[in-house]
Amino acid sequence: MLANICTGAIKGIEGFAVSVEVDIAPGMPTLAVVGLPDVEVRESKERVVAAIRNSGFDFPLKRITVNLSPAELRKSGTHFDLPIALGILAASGQLSANAVEKLSQFLFLGELALDGSLRPCAGVLPMLISCQQFAKTAVIPPQNVLEGQVSSTPFITPHTLKELVDYLEERINQNQVKINYIPTEETEQEAELDFCEVKGQALAKRALEIAAAGGHNVLMIGLPGTGKSMLAKRFPGILPPLTQEEALEITKIYSICNLMGKSKLLTRRPFRDPHHTISDVALIGGGSNPRPGEVSLAHNGVLFLDEFAEFSRSSLEVLREPLENGKVTISRAKETVSYPARFTLVAAMNPCPCGNLGNPLKPCTCTPMQINRYKSRISGPLLDRIDLTVNLNPVKYTDWNKQSEGETSAQIRERVLQAREIQRRRFAGTSTTANAFMSAKELKEFCPLPTGADTILEAAMRKFGLSARSLDKILKTARTIADLERSEQIQTKHLVEVMQYRPLDRKGVADL
Repeated sequence: MLANICTGAIKGIEGFAVSVEVDIAPGMPTLAVVGLPDVEVRESKERVVAAIRNSGFDFPLKRITVNLSPAELRKSGTHFDLPIALGILAASGQLSANAVEKLSQFLFLGELALDGSLRPCAGVLPMLISCQQFAKTAVIPPQNVLEGQVSSTPFITPHTLKELVDYLEERINQNQVKINYIPTEETEQEAELDFCEVKGQALAKRALEIAAAGGHNVLMIGLPGTGKSMLAKRFPGILPPLTQEEALEITKIYSICNLMGKSKLLTRRPFRDPHHTISDVALIGGGSNPRPGEVSLAHNGVLFLDEFAEFSRSSLEVLREPLENGKVTISRAKETVSYPARFTLVAAMNPCPCGNLGNPLKPCTCTPMQINRYKSRISGPLLDRIDLTVNLNPVKYTDWNKQSEGETSAQIRERVLQAREIQRRRFAGTSTTANAFMSAKELKEFCPLPTGADTILEAAMRKFGLSARSLDKILKTARTIADLERSEQIQTKHLVEVMQYRPLDRKGVADL
């Protein structure tokens, strides 16, 4: 007998429908799963056998073939347990004709424990969203109820395989297999990090304000203890709130990585700060079964790389694609997947391995070779993709001992929101969300040079060897400064201010 059960799978951050076809025929007792199953799917055989028996059903001692269609796409995840188990029950005649007929009305997702209870699985949200076109009711584990609510898909949440079968056989009603859970407001009291707590460093604060207003990347270089990490950790507090589309996109990524926790919908911009020992795959994503990396987990948020020059050269070089295109494409022999990675890079580094290069009070103990090796880990093409670079000087005692506080994050954020609103109106109807992401056509339309500015840029390009990309970034950053000042046009003073945030163009990293 043949049974057909509907479920889903993931490719990239999007889901697609999968048909689980189960055939039971006479022969040697076996259970074979075909259709490009991954290791997690192949291991489901043992879980399914135990779950069926421990739920009070008979496991047929016949030749069982399970086909996951479409067969040309790789399938991974533990959520195939439930549809495979139901397919075996239906194909072996342990479900009534009425229950078998009702199976076509549902989309089944769920991992099975050995006792038949449903356990949470990853990627429920994107699968539910992508399968809405089939107008089916979803069956998901109770622990995935928040993702079901976010997707707006009708769903039920049985606790066990036996409970689900009782519902299909109409021995219990829908109220007994549905959880209506409304999460309370976020109760995590995170320590409020405010820019007013950072003493001095007015230039760095200004650079971060520009970065937040236009989505620009920032590199901070300074001696240890000058406030680089303090500034970076306070940076998310001045960013604009997420739009509904951005929040949903981030939530889908975290759902795939099974990092949802107790959140219904992620409403805060991500802040990811991986350690400098991170591997290339963990940073960019990939693996034999591709998964999103830190750059995708930071999508629509901030990727903070402290001790920037301590990261391996290969780890840093893989950042070039997402910084340029806002996405990561991972190619394998049998498939190619893309993950979004439109983040703001905030990097911090010391001027040398010991950290004292340029310190008037503490001599640097590094040799010239050590300093060159340290700084050469950051390549020119990578630096070319960083919009703003700022040198942080040691904090003076008078600044540290000031009783009056500087500007708060709320005050800075207000200016950022006003600049972002200008950009929202400017790019209405397009996919561009901030000045840093302008296309060449938009750059030409919205960033005309003021009178006399072409002479300044030509001289800078000739003297400092600026690339075309550097000039584009100078114009985009100048456009953001103009927006902060509510200026309709870019002015010469805006270009001059941008140039002070690009010391590497004048000296190069090896001369800092």
